Amino acid sequence: MRLLILLGLIYLCYRALKSWMAQSGLYQKTVSSNDVKEIDDIMIKDPFCEIYFPKKDGVHLRSDGKDLYFCSKACRDKFVNRN
Repeated sequence: MRLLILLGLIYLCYRALKSWMAQSGLYQKTVSSNDVKEIDDIMIKDPFCEIYFPKKDGVHLRSDGKDLYFCSKACRDKFVNRN
């Protein structure tokens, strides 16, 4: 029983100390603008081999009014020869 009371007192002291540190500014979590990264590209799916890759690295093809992006020239050529 004494052990439970002792553990309870230790926990209350811990919570009080943590609360005091948060209010005094010693314990603050901040998010700076340098930590936030911008998304520089999106992942798209190759219509032929169906793998995902960054759009900026893709090989572009305009077909039937649609913009298609392929992971490589080989996939693009296989897609064109298939149709």
